[in-house]
Formats: sequence, C-alpha cells, structure tokens
Amino acid sequence: MFDKVEKLLMGTYFYPRGGSAHVARALARELETQGTEVTLVSGSRTDLGPAADANDFYKGLDVRAVDFTPALASGRPVDFVGPAGTAPMHGSFENREDAVDPVLTSLDDRRLELQVDAWARELERAAAGGVDRLYLHHLTPLDEAAARALPGVPIIGHIHGTELLMLEAIEAGAAADPSRAAAWSERLGRWAADCERLVVGDEKGVARAAALLDLPTERFSVLPNGFDPIFAPRPVDRDAVWQEAIGVAPSGTVFVYVGRFTAVKRLPVLIEAFTMARARTTEPASLILVGGHPGEWEGEHPAAAIERLGARDVHLAGWHSHEELPDLLNAADALVHASVAEQFGQVLIEAMACGLPVIAVDRGGPSTIVDDGWTGRLVEPDDPEALAAAILEAIEDPAERKLRGRHAREEVDGRYAWSEIGREAAALVRGTVPTGPAR
Repeated sequence: MFDKVEKLLMGTYFYPRGGSAHVARALARELETQGTEVTLVSGSRTDLGPAADANDFYKGLDVRAVDFTPALASGRPVDFVGPAGTAPMHGSFENREDAVDPVLTSLDDRRLELQVDAWARELERAAAGGVDRLYLHHLTPLDEAAARALPGVPIIGHIHGTELLMLEAIEAGAAADPSRAAAWSERLGRWAADCERLVVGDEKGVARAAALLDLPTERFSVLPNGFDPIFAPRPVDRDAVWQEAIGVAPSGTVFVYVGRFTAVKRLPVLIEAFTMARARTTEPASLILVGGHPGEWEGEHPAAAIERLGARDVHLAGWHSHEELPDLLNAADALVHASVAEQFGQVLIEAMACGLPVIAVDRGGPSTIVDDGWTGRLVEPDDPEALAAAILEAIEDPAERKLRGRHAREEVDGRYAWSEIGREAAALVRGTVPTGPAR
C-alpha cells in the first residue's frame, strides 16, 4: 500500500532556461492536481527578465526563488556569500568559454562548500513546515545540501541528461579540470546512490545512466516528458509570424530547429546538411534556428557556420519564450534536430503535437520518439550526407511530409499527455519510501 504524501519539496539548482525547467514546472503542477502539496526551490536570475526569474516562470506554484543576481553583481560570483534567498552562481555541466556559470569540474572543495551551505539553508527554510519527499532535478550540489539539511527524507532524483554528458566527458579524459574530474565523478555517483529512485525519460536512458552511475537498472524508473496543451495545430499567418521573428518571410519549405546552441546539438552539421540539400534541388527552402540563450554557446556559433559555409536562407530567430513556440512551430513545415546525445527530446514531442514531422538522430531519446518513415526520419549521428538526404526528401515530397506530420500528432496525443504522466509521477512519489539508513 502506498504511503500518503502530503508535502513534496522539489528542487532545481539552475535558473529557468532549458527543457528541465519546463519539465519541473509541468510535473509540479500535475502532482498538485493529484493531491500533493508541492513547494519548489529554484535558482533564479532577476537580471534577465521574466523568463529567467523563477517567481515569474513558475507562477501559480509555491516558489522559493534563490537569486543569483547578487552573486553576479558582486564581481566574484562563485565566491559569493549572501543572505537568505541568494546563493553563489551555480555551476554548469557544460564547459563554455567566458560563461558566468563555470563548469562544475572547475569548482574546488571550498567553492563547492559555499554552494552546499547556501542551498542547505534554502532547503531548510523551504521545509520548515515538514516534507515527506524530496524531488531533485539533475545531480547537483542540491543533493549534497539535502543530505545535510534533511537527512532521512527520501529523495527522487530526476536525470535530464546533461549530467551524463559531463560524466562521459570525464570518462573520455575531456574534463575541463582533469585534477578534479575523478572527485566530481565520485560525487555524482554518490548523489545518485543516495536517491531512493532515479527517473529517466525513456528505456534507452536507463542503460546509459545505470552504466555511467554504476547502479543497477532496478533503481531507475521511466517517466517521459509530456507536452503542454498549448502545443497543437492552429492556423497562423506564416509570413507575419516570421516577419516578426526574423524580419523576412522565408521561402519554400520551412525547417525549424529549437533549442540551445551547445556542442551536442551539432548546429554546424545541421547547417552544412541543409546547405547540401539546397544545392541538390530547385525547390526553395529555409532553415530557421530558434533559441540560443543570450550569451551562451559552445564551439562554433551558428552565425559563424553560416558565414563559413556561405549558407543561404538560414536565419537566426533568437531566444523565444515557451509560450511563443506554438506559433513558431505552426509556421514551419518540419522540425530538424541533429543532436547526438539527447536524453529525451522535449522539443520533438512539442513539434509533433503541432503536427510537424521530425528529422532527428537515431540515438537516445529521439530514437524512441520518432518512428522512422511514419512520423519522421532518423539518421546516423554526425552524418551530414544522411541528414541532407532526409531534408531533401522533405522538400521534394510535400504530401509524404504532411502525412508524417499527421501521424506525429496522433502518436504524441496517445503517449505524452501530461495528465497521464502526472498520474504516473504521483504513483512514483507515493511509492518511494526509505530503504536504507537515514542520511
């Protein structure tokens, strides 16, 4: 028989800026509809506007924002010690040059301790009325803080994939600071082992996470991401939507990418493949890149790749809020996604919910979401020739492209509704009970 869970403390170390924030928000809302009282502790940046401000992004929930803005203003963001409601700038799983959030493996023990101290204080404040469970997104210093501040409270850890990329970089000898890499690998493994249950987005992710974290697969549960009902087919004035977003009305078949400009997304490969496809047809087509959080990118910036390749009809639309994406997706003909290490692929199901076929890489989450030849196309990673062929097919066979889009909508409607996922999450939370000694 499941325990009754009245109060859940959910935690996310990062300020809202990526897919995991949307998952945290949706899960918190759905758990509340299932009768669980949720308090959400989240990193926040009030200097970047509403999209990065936790109080605004998670509006409607009981939010305890932890603001990084004072740390950034101090001039020493990772050495910052401040009052309640603040913390040193969070670390990152990604090694991005000149980023304000340094890669975690660059943090020494002293700086990690500053992080843990601040977050332990914030967790204690948020849990002042008592909590039955912790639900922590990613494997981060929040896990260390929880062990210190709330020993004995069962933890559910939700792995979103970027932590696994860092572990893979450490295994490959590509960590930013090799002298600290082993210690950080051990920490992530220990934080995972301290969780009573670990959540991943699909069955393939179980094997990958279990191997990297050296844990039995039985410790993992699969909980896919869902899509917000705002993602649905709707009539839009395509030219007007793109005129506002990129300043021109794009020509021909419109392919769209949505996401951050990180190295694993392989945007230079995508731009190269699109350029190759365009050279092989007389039909017009456009590629629009939506995203790239302000000031954040890894490797070659898409703008530099466009210039290097002399790519025509490739446009940068900039960062857009989640609420703006349905119109942008409905103004496109297909989603194309070249990422080689996607734990799930939130934007894929959002695009499919809008009736778009998807071209993606046959690895990780996308390989479980896209049915090759039915809802889109799957190609091998880092293969611009194969990606170009799939893009060319979508340009030259509009009837098949539209049919796959209809199939895509039907597929996600039956598999990825948040209401059903919320019921699964509630059962997972209720069924998670302590199995070992109190931490």
